[in-house]
Amino acid sequence: MELLAPVSGTAVPLSEVPDEVFAEGMAGEGGAIVPAQSGEAVAPASGTLVKLFEGGHAFGIETDEGVELIVHVGLDTIELRGAGFEKLATEGDRVEAGQPIVRFDLEEIRGSGYDPVTPVVVTNADEHPVNNVRTGEVSAGELLFEVAT
Repeated sequence: MELLAPVSGTAVPLSEVPDEVFAEGMAGEGGAIVPAQSGEAVAPASGTLVKLFEGGHAFGIETDEGVELIVHVGLDTIELRGAGFEKLATEGDRVEAGQPIVRFDLEEIRGSGYDPVTPVVVTNADEHPVNNVRTGEVSAGELLFEVAT
């Protein structure tokens, strides 16, 4: 199964994310993207939007195949309490791969002192291993990594 990049920018290994929970794989396996510009974070896969955090900084999707994933726009961005984020979907919605979930303002995130790096992790990677994680330039909606189903 292919998981798509939720934002455009530079894809980096999860181990390079300056947050030990993500870098050491405690949250799951996957990759991360340093956003190139403000825009929309899209669904990496089709499924149910099982969690959309109140501030809009993160969301979780469960695919029909049982893959559970989290997209977290920026590090510690929960502290912005929604500033710089606009929710475009509703928790519980059925979403399609590439569908916009959240709009984010990169200048607001950086200007408030937060790192905009966006981890994309499979939280049940023990059941659905991640492989072929891409690095380098990537556009939202392009392949970021593959997951065994």
